[in-house]
Amino acid sequence: MHGKESAIIILHEIYGINPHIQWICEQYLAAGFDVLCPDFVKPSDYFAYSREEEAYQYFFKHIGFSSMAHEVKTMLIKARRDYKHVFLLGFSVGATTAWICSETENMVDGVICYYGSRIRDYQKITPKCPILLIFAKEEKSANVSELTSVLGQKQFISIHVLNGNHGFCDPFSKQYNEQSQQIAQYLVDKFLIDLAF
Repeated sequence: MHGKESAIIILHEIYGINPHIQWICEQYLAAGFDVLCPDFVKPSDYFAYSREEEAYQYFFKHIGFSSMAHEVKTMLIKARRDYKHVFLLGFSVGATTAWICSETENMVDGVICYYGSRIRDYQKITPKCPILLIFAKEEKSANVSELTSVLGQKQFISIHVLNGNHGFCDPFSKQYNEQSQQIAQYLVDKFLIDLAF
């Protein structure tokens, strides 16, 4: 048994475990969580933001949502035995994967999805746990207002659309929006406190 009661599994974007994801992991470790952060871009290091197209192609050619979700569900089964509370937090493709994993009963206590625009391809999923969805107002690949109006009809879902572009919570990105990042962090902290304490 682990010393801590709560674990958070952090799911990266197409870039892999880059400085942003490392920073997120450090934040949750400091907050008292055990942090699990699987690397799906192995064996490489991570993709720089300037290699976005290459990272995107790599994800869909070598990883994909179904295999990522399968691996995460395997992790969740083990974490469920080891911890009182288990949470999933994903960014972009990681958020969509977290969304996919939310439909399994008694698997996870709460799911946080940052700008999971590809959730649009998985709208039929019915979450079985509380979910916090944080979207960017400006999303080049999805109609956020259409998507949120559909998702808002489901149970367990809290949706927030914040100013900025995809990636606005990442201080290492040119899309960074400090005000929206702070609002998002407040929402996430409240979500986790309400569920874990």
